[in-house]
Order: sequence, then C-alpha cells, then structure tokens
Amino acid sequence: MHSSRRQFLGITAALAVTSPSFGAEATLKAAVIGHTGRGDFGHGLETIFRDRQGIRLVAVADPDPKGRERVIQATGAPRGYADWRDLLAKEKPDLVSIAMRHADSHAEIALACLKSGAHLYLEKPFVRSPDEADAVLSAAQKHQRRVAVAHTMRMTPAVRSLKVAIENGRIGQLRELRAYGKQDARTGGEDMMVLGTHLFDLMRLMAGNPKWCSAQVTAGGLSITREHRRQVKDSVGWVAGDRVVAQFGLDHEVLATFVSDSSLRETIGHWGIEFLGSKGVARLICDLVPRVFIRTAGSWSPAGRIDEWKPLDGSESTPQGTVDHNAAPVSDWLRAIAENREPECSAQNGAAAIEMVSAVYHSSLSQKRVQFPLPMRSHPLSPTV
Repeated sequence: MHSSRRQFLGITAALAVTSPSFGAEATLKAAVIGHTGRGDFGHGLETIFRDRQGIRLVAVADPDPKGRERVIQATGAPRGYADWRDLLAKEKPDLVSIAMRHADSHAEIALACLKSGAHLYLEKPFVRSPDEADAVLSAAQKHQRRVAVAHTMRMTPAVRSLKVAIENGRIGQLRELRAYGKQDARTGGEDMMVLGTHLFDLMRLMAGNPKWCSAQVTAGGLSITREHRRQVKDSVGWVAGDRVVAQFGLDHEVLATFVSDSSLRETIGHWGIEFLGSKGVARLICDLVPRVFIRTAGSWSPAGRIDEWKPLDGSESTPQGTVDHNAAPVSDWLRAIAENREPECSAQNGAAAIEMVSAVYHSSLSQKRVQFPLPMRSHPLSPTV
C-alpha cells in the first residue's frame, strides 16, 4: 500500500468489527476507471465509494472528455484523467473500481492496478479467457490484494434465502439445474458471456464445482468453427453462435444445463434457473431484483396434475430498481480486505464462470466432453489456438 501498512491495517481492523465503512478519522484513497465513450461505467460502479466513511474518492479516469466531466460532477471527484495510467501514477489509489463493462481491457488495467498496490472491484464479465483470469489471480496473490467481481446476484436476499431453503431440504435432494439466458438479440454466445456468467456463478454457489461439460454451439443451424467468431458491442472477447445448449456435471452428481435459443424466448420468459429436487422445484427469476418461487404439487385433474408456484419468503415484494445491488458486495469486499480473506464475489468465482464459458466452446469445437480444470487456458475461439 502507498499509505503506511500500519495505518491501513488500523483502518481495516476497525472496519472488520464495526461497520461496512472505514473509520471516519482515517482515509483510504479510491479511484474509478471507466469509458463513457464506449457506453457507460457499468451498472453503477462509479458510485460504489459514495457515503463510505474513511474512503475518499480522489479521481476518475475516462478518455471521453464529456463523459469524464459528467462523471466528475456526478461523483464529486476532485480530478479527472483521460488515461488511467496517469491516474495510477499520480494518485496511487488504495482502492479501484474498474467500472467499464467492456472486458477487453479488464486484465490489462487490473494487472497495472494490482502492481500499483490497489485492491479491485471489477464489473463483470471478469475477463475474457482463463489465461487472463490466471494472470490476474496470480498478481493478486503476489501483491496480497483482494479482488471482487460484480456478480452481485449471489448476495441478494432472494438468492441467499433460496440457498438456505435448498440446504434445509425445502425441495428435497437437489438433482438438476436448468438455466436459460435472456435469449434476446444477443442470443447464443454473446448471451452466454454477458448474462450466462451470472448463471454459471449461481450454479456453483448452489450446487458446487463443474466436473465436465458437453455442449453444442450452432450458427444458422450449423456447428460453429473458429471462423464463426466475432466481436460484439460490449467487447467481451470472441463470441460465436446464435444457439447454445450446454450440460455440466456438478458436484454430487447434479446435472446442470444452460440454453440460449431465441426461439424459446416467449416460452421461457424471464432468464434464470430452475432447481429440480426430489420433492419440489424452485425457480429463480433474474430481474434487477431477483425473485424466487417454489412449486408445490396440486391435485390431479383429467388434464394432469395442477401445480402451483408460490413466492419464497416474500421474495416478490421488493420493487424493481429500488435496491443498490452493489452495496452488499462492496461492503463485503471492504470487510474481506480488513479480515484478510476472499470476498464472497471473489475473483476466483469470476474466473470459474469464465472457465465454464470456455468449456462450452471447447466442447462444441472438439465435439467431445471436456474435463475441468481446462488444460487449454487461452480463448478457445482465438485465431492462434
């Protein structure tokens, strides 16, 4: 750290035993790096340091002049930089929010921030490929920094309640997970990378690590080759295909599937996951504020059994858009720094989601089941593979 280690440990020790903000008598320097010229600062990641005692936002970086000025005004940052490298060199922040959703620059910026001594909170997707994830994880370990990724859904009240319900046997023994992407104009590979990483993260949270993957990715009805690769607006790395059907074998013989197919959009409705147990089914609907429903068996009629879906613990009662979905993950990240542990939304979890995406492509390209961990760490669609 660029502030004294003793001071930093004192601040974070106070944090660990009191509140999700640092002590008012001491200050850590925070910075935000984004790129409004390519879209925005992610899902509110420019504001994560707002109203947190003991943390002072010193600067933002954005190469777009108008966007930079707008974010300076919105955040109250005293200084703005066109180049994030200048920000790191001159400000030497202790905490950095890497806010742009464009993952093509995440690894480069993260490595530079870690080298400079900063702890990181990144927008998802974490990075583009397993080898980039490996590099960031290695640097975080080397420099003893804590890195969190904004897979915020795992810390929402609805998801936490669902996890407890599953662990308590509410739906019996968990046997199968069925996940569906948003299946909009991004259907296929883009849907899998942009939104599917959330679902893959939740699969692991609820059912453990993947052991194998078997998948088919198609474009226009044909199995993809590397020549089908393309870049997309959000710059999340190579993607391919307009339809994805993937299976994962998880811990304890749980089977998980992921599907992104635009022809199913009207049938499936909201993107999310169904959890099939030996005694019931739970459905996680992935809105801005996730909701959970439990299916209970009804009576039989000539048309079949009538099943009824009921909300789990009032999870449908929170209005959409009324919750800061970064608040809990950021507080946990700050506590993790203080307690010298990994945050709940850890870079390790972010890396695992990226590896699952890569496994889908590896399996489809090879037409074989692939095992975890993947021996090939580069992007499977890279022209140099």
